[in-house]
Amino acid sequence: MPQDKQDIRKLTVEELQDFFTTKGEKAFRAKQVYEWLWQKSATSFAEMTNLSKATRELLEHHFKIYNVLVEEEQKSIDRTIKSSMQLFDNEVVEGVLIPTPKRMTACISSQVGCSLSCAFCATGKLDRKRNLEASEIYDQVVLIKNQAAKEYNQPLTNIVYMGMGEPLLNYKNVLQSVHHITSPEGLGMSPKRITVSTAGIAKMIRKLGDDEVKFNLALSLHAANDQKRNQIMPINESNSLVELRDALKHYFAKTKNPVTYEYILFYNFNDSLQDAEELYQFTKHIPCKVNIIEYNPVSETPFAKADEKTLDKFAGYLEKRGVTVKVRRSRGKDIDAACGQLAGKKN
Repeated sequence: MPQDKQDIRKLTVEELQDFFTTKGEKAFRAKQVYEWLWQKSATSFAEMTNLSKATRELLEHHFKIYNVLVEEEQKSIDRTIKSSMQLFDNEVVEGVLIPTPKRMTACISSQVGCSLSCAFCATGKLDRKRNLEASEIYDQVVLIKNQAAKEYNQPLTNIVYMGMGEPLLNYKNVLQSVHHITSPEGLGMSPKRITVSTAGIAKMIRKLGDDEVKFNLALSLHAANDQKRNQIMPINESNSLVELRDALKHYFAKTKNPVTYEYILFYNFNDSLQDAEELYQFTKHIPCKVNIIEYNPVSETPFAKADEKTLDKFAGYLEKRGVTVKVRRSRGKDIDAACGQLAGKKN
């Protein structure tokens, strides 16, 4: 479904100023509209009450706000809420609100589907249909922020780009969305509360460093051995661990931001003490922490989750080596909202 009118949220404030002046309107109207779009998250021109009716009609005639809509919500027994969100072209992405006693986290998507085909991930079984616009990423945050307020009377505290898609393959729009979420003219959230997770694209990790980003970076590692990582993450064949390590060192040198390594423990695959030692050797080059993640079963994959005893031994080994380790328990498994389970499927 093509967009029948120009998407107003693709315009910069300067382009909006040009539009208004060519129509004989005052240039400051652009700033008012921009504030409605990005600070107040308006979903229609009718909401822009400090503009005259004629100005709103002018905007209506030329532009449209292609806002994302929640198509369906599912609530887990652990209070996690998964939302299927409909885009202007009827494609669907999923976002998740993860409530814990100390924080409210939005897990958001950056692409419709994914092209990376990681062996353990439901999203990886979908085709990548397209990148999300910056406004579509922003809208997910707004919708989940509103959910947190309505369902739990809590503000949104954290955002993780860990939903569907590979954020660094939609680099420009992801950074633009972070700008709208963090800037005073937008939602005004701290970039320190945002984490972008990548499967590991070395040249884009270097670019994050060169752009001196302020948000946090997480690398989905899952094996610190090229042979094993190639088996589960095809992206590793063109982005080896040595290349990733060097890119991460560059990133840290430029940003001074520690990195988070995400490591799913698979039974009898990457859960031995030898694997833990390889992980330690990979992580020792820059300040970091390791999140050990429980595997969430995905149909048609050969993997099973490691048992508790193995998990404790693995984490204990790393801690003895001085690594900061956090074991992340799964949330929302009963509604397919947990890590690796998002597939945009309709019930």
